[in-house]
Amino acid sequence: MTMVFKKFIAFTFMSYLSLFAASVQAAEAEIYTKYFSDLAVSGYDTVAYFTQGKPVKGDSDYSFEYKDATWQFSSKENLALFTANPEKYAPQYGGYCAWAAADGRTASGDPLQWTIIDEKLYLNYNAAVQEEWLKDTKTFIIEADSKWPALLK
Repeated sequence: MTMVFKKFIAFTFMSYLSLFAASVQAAEAEIYTKYFSDLAVSGYDTVAYFTQGKPVKGDSDYSFEYKDATWQFSSKENLALFTANPEKYAPQYGGYCAWAAADGRTASGDPLQWTIIDEKLYLNYNAAVQEEWLKDTKTFIIEADSKWPALLK
């Protein structure tokens, strides 16, 4: 291996390492979206949880930009409800896992693992986490509320 090639490899490795360190230290977005996507709640219609009592995929024809994310809805009626009062329908903690927020961390929220408590939508990471969440939602909500939005910094 030539010296030039060794230096190139070292430079490349250090560049990737510094990019990784910068991404780890970067603040989380206010609204959870998957990597390489700007869809809030993975494209699910947040109003449908309240009006239909179930997750319903949104449609790109009924989209709205809110807090640097794209929100999709299954109908123009749901889009209108959301645009009139997004705080009512947006999931708590920006769609991050509510149980993780209570623990002082961020984790992705799964739109299929959801609950509505006191007219607020909460998402959880997966079914096992939701099972834990449901054991004491009142305490977890108090804990998460006390830590949010400082977790994003």
